[in-house]
Amino acid sequence: MNSENKRLHAKVALITGGASGIGLCCARRFIAEGAKVIITDRDVDAGREASSEIGKNGLFLEHDVTDEQQWDETVRNTVDTFGALNILVNCAGVFRRGSIEDTSVSLWRDIMGVNLEGTFLGCRAALRAMKSTGGAIVNLSSTAAMMGDADYAAYDASKGGVRSLTKSIAVHCARQRYAIRCNSVHPGNIDTPMIQNIIAAQPDPEAEARIWQNGLRMGRYGRPEEVAALILFLSCDESSYVNGAEFVVDGGDMAGGALDLPS
Repeated sequence: MNSENKRLHAKVALITGGASGIGLCCARRFIAEGAKVIITDRDVDAGREASSEIGKNGLFLEHDVTDEQQWDETVRNTVDTFGALNILVNCAGVFRRGSIEDTSVSLWRDIMGVNLEGTFLGCRAALRAMKSTGGAIVNLSSTAAMMGDADYAAYDASKGGVRSLTKSIAVHCARQRYAIRCNSVHPGNIDTPMIQNIIAAQPDPEAEARIWQNGLRMGRYGRPEEVAALILFLSCDESSYVNGAEFVVDGGDMAGGALDLPS
């Protein structure tokens, strides 16, 4: 394919949480479609390995999304390195168990800091860089934003906040006539290190894995590549009139009531 015909030809993307999972799959797809990509993560070793894999059109930066100053520096480094910032994918996130009764204030603040405040800081920093040229922002929320799980109070609240924040940003940019679109993606049970780590941390990982497996309407986990394909669409010009929308990627898990499991 001629490079000019690729869907993200001459675009520059910044992807947080890009060292693994959905973020890394986005980086691979974006580069294949002609973009130059900055991936960021707190995991330096994994980030460097990912950067080596994705090649010369990708670069890794160590980045704590809860740090306001680091956000300004990361956006500035992106523009200085590749000449622009056209796409932001806020993929960094943490997923930790805790009901309303056993979630500590420190756990609450940690989850909110990464998932919600980190997204807020990223959107604000990117908007400042995109105002004159336009761009696309995709925020990773979750199906948890649309339902309640007794064991994940802070996580559910953080992702609900991302869902609403996304719509506020979209409406603001439209009112200001900035050519910036902001949409949210809501994955369900996707086979990523985040989910596998929380299953492995339970007292009986095998029993926990069976509980998760029994809740999958299609009988399997989603693949990170399947989520990345949607994020690619929302990041390219094909979705130029899609703004303030939310997209569920969960294999139909939320589409019906209780599962009628095969005997």
